[in-house]
Amino acid sequence: TKDIPVANFIMHEIHCSRNIEVCRYCSESIPKSEMKNHVESEHGQVTCKCRMKIERSLLKDHEASACPLRPALCQYCDIQLAFSKLQDHEIYCGARTERCGGCGRNIMMKDLKEHPQVCG
Repeated sequence: TKDIPVANFIMHEIHCSRNIEVCRYCSESIPKSEMKNHVESEHGQVTCKCRMKIERSLLKDHEASACPLRPALCQYCDIQLAFSKLQDHEIYCGARTERCGGCGRNIMMKDLKEHPQVCG
């Protein structure tokens, strides 16, 4: 590797200090001319459909894994509903019964996976 002459380094440092700024939110180095845009597009507050205010850059993760209104599938009937309604739905849905073709008994949906081991 080649050493950078001191004069070039000083010029580079002056150029950076004039043109580059560190974002106060994420500590990224951003050209000063783009800082306003960066702050608005990455760190501006938006409101999720669940009414939570959140930084724009965090919205996708929130919607995918934390939002109470994110879509979730019932393990018993595969219907899609809001995550916040899933537990109550699965309690009701898991208590429904289905007749076993082997023993003829009515088995609760929540017990169907384990039933073959005890059937007959």
